[in-house]
Amino acid sequence: MGSEGKRILLVDDDVAHRTMLNANLTDAGYEIVEAEDGDQVLPILHEQKIDLILLDLKMKRMGGIETLAAMKEIHCVLPVIILTAFSSVESAVTAMKQGAFDYITKPVDIEELKLTLTRALTFERLQAENVLLKTRLHEQFDFGNIIGRSRGMQELFATLALVAPSDATVLIAGESGTGKELVANVLHENSLRKNGPFIKVNCAALHENLLESELFGHEKGAFTGAATQRKGRFEQAHKGTLFLDEIGDMSLTTQAKILRVLQEGEFERLGGDKSIKVDVRLLAATHRNLERMVEEGTFRQDLYFRLNVVPVVLPPLRDRREDIPPLADFFLKKYSRKNRKNIRGIHPQALELLTRYEWPGNIRELENTMERAVILCPGEQISPPELSPNLRPNDDEYRADDRPSSSLSGLTTLRDMERELIRATLQQTNGNKSQTSKILGIARQTLQNKMKEYDLS
Repeated sequence: MGSEGKRILLVDDDVAHRTMLNANLTDAGYEIVEAEDGDQVLPILHEQKIDLILLDLKMKRMGGIETLAAMKEIHCVLPVIILTAFSSVESAVTAMKQGAFDYITKPVDIEELKLTLTRALTFERLQAENVLLKTRLHEQFDFGNIIGRSRGMQELFATLALVAPSDATVLIAGESGTGKELVANVLHENSLRKNGPFIKVNCAALHENLLESELFGHEKGAFTGAATQRKGRFEQAHKGTLFLDEIGDMSLTTQAKILRVLQEGEFERLGGDKSIKVDVRLLAATHRNLERMVEEGTFRQDLYFRLNVVPVVLPPLRDRREDIPPLADFFLKKYSRKNRKNIRGIHPQALELLTRYEWPGNIRELENTMERAVILCPGEQISPPELSPNLRPNDDEYRADDRPSSSLSGLTTLRDMERELIRATLQQTNGNKSQTSKILGIARQTLQNKMKEYDLS
């Protein structure tokens, strides 16, 4: 990195040493601002633009450590290189822990100093560019409802932001319930094809013959029941994106036809002989181990390589536990609105149970758990009794004495649970509808509608 235009603040109470450094660094193309002690640093920083500080460790009035502390207080993040005698290297290491970039021992080797200056200024430039890139990324990229502050999710966001604008085929891998369809949505909505169609097909939900017809369409009379010509999903996705979910459940025959579309951009409808050209970006997802399937011969290796241009792996929820509280809060708000309930938060004990559970069903299981809890919650805060029994290893520890006593363990559907909770609360309040609606956190009219629906009147 060039030194032209870079201004260095040289802080040293040794006049002769300062003069020598000034001369050498000026010759190297740097602009030098001098200070004779650490107490002059902050005033200079307020008045002038400085790119880097050369800071002596030992000075009469204010040493390097104290100066670094003062800079930290005003949130100054300029790169600092410490100048120190060899005998004070331990103190220089302490200075680096306080935020200094590096240190140089006296007597200073000018060439070593120049190299260190170049490294420090390059690092500073890259940091600034990284901050700018992240700012622009979050301004321009819509992550939809994907929530995550964990390191794994932040890395995922960075990958999605780079991949989305391209036409690259993306293979989204992850356990069931981790949000693979959400990722596909995000990739499409942030792509150059966002104004085109976004077509989804669940390959696991259809028999092989039906799947081929669904993907490629069919001509009239192609098979029994084919009364009219039908366009397939590839045609429907022309100039847009096609998302094939659970592609690992696709037969080898259908895999071969998908490979042809990826390679040549054309196919024929079932029962037809006319080649149809399409311009489609393909996104695929699976919870299966496709590499193992390739070894076993149940998935085509050539198709795997075509799909796996950009692999995106979604971590399971148990590996990103710091994301559970914001996800739970998101679902709490979503289902509180849906059920017209005024639930303000989650009790710390309930949050602890949510956070330490393994979540084999991942985000989908968490969402179902929060929907159930919202429906069963009689007050303004989700507490342990409203959570699924498998989240409560010791029920007695979390029993709420002030809650309506109802036996919900044998009930399997949310509808049954809601009916039983309303019945038990009415029983507790001796049929007082106003008190019951207040305990349940719903409007009196909503209670009356529910009572009528469940034949509780």
